Amino acid sequence: MLTIVNSINPSEVKVAILAGGVGSRFHPYTELIPKPMIPLGKLEKPVLELILSWLRRQGFKNYVFLIGYKWRYVYNYFNDGSRFNVKIEYSLDEEEGYKNTGGALLKAYRKGLLQGTIVFWYGDILATINVKDLLEYHFKNKADTTLVLADKYVVPVGVAKLDSENRIIDFAEKPLISLYVTIGVGVLNTAIFEENIEKELGRDFDFMEDFIPWSIKRGYRVYGYLYSGRWLDVGSLERYKKVNMRDIEVFEE
Repeated sequence: MLTIVNSINPSEVKVAILAGGVGSRFHPYTELIPKPMIPLGKLEKPVLELILSWLRRQGFKNYVFLIGYKWRYVYNYFNDGSRFNVKIEYSLDEEEGYKNTGGALLKAYRKGLLQGTIVFWYGDILATINVKDLLEYHFKNKADTTLVLADKYVVPVGVAKLDSENRIIDFAEKPLISLYVTIGVGVLNTAIFEENIEKELGRDFDFMEDFIPWSIKRGYRVYGYLYSGRWLDVGSLERYKKVNMRDIEVFEE
């Protein structure tokens, strides 16, 4: 099992923000601008800046942006992070065959940009998570990976209940159900990447769909951090249009 160094000083923990997707669910807008740069809120700041703002206020100073599609928009806006009083480094997806969320993290590790315990955050998620508390939970459990889990989920479609003759006897439009769901935020001990992952998963794999099940099967300690606060997934145009601007104010400075 892996050895984890217990450190919860936010200024010493790197945050990997996954912001390299094509953003097909935002078509046609993403033909011009990458999804993490879509403006949101009264101040019309990019989603990526809102994430950065929330984390910076909690003391996180070091970031690695995992970028790919139209990456120059992100780089030209944030540069080295100095105007935001943070340090930003970049890892470009799809170089050397590293693709998808898992491949992007693996490449950044191979390049020496991500070492030790890191926080990972998907670039289309806004959530008022106390990340220091998340890290404390991770270390307390001696976890290899900790996933933030929401304890409720709004089903984006109507749900029907049928009788034996397929007659609908109950129906609910977009019901709220009790179900543990990942929201694209967590903590990872990158020492797992010392394993010969590429032999089994290759360089093109999804972090949640492929890496997490692989980790569990290999016996790594994967924990769930239950989060009952507000979270917003702005990963599609439909969800983006339904965002309540009042929910964005907490992320703005």
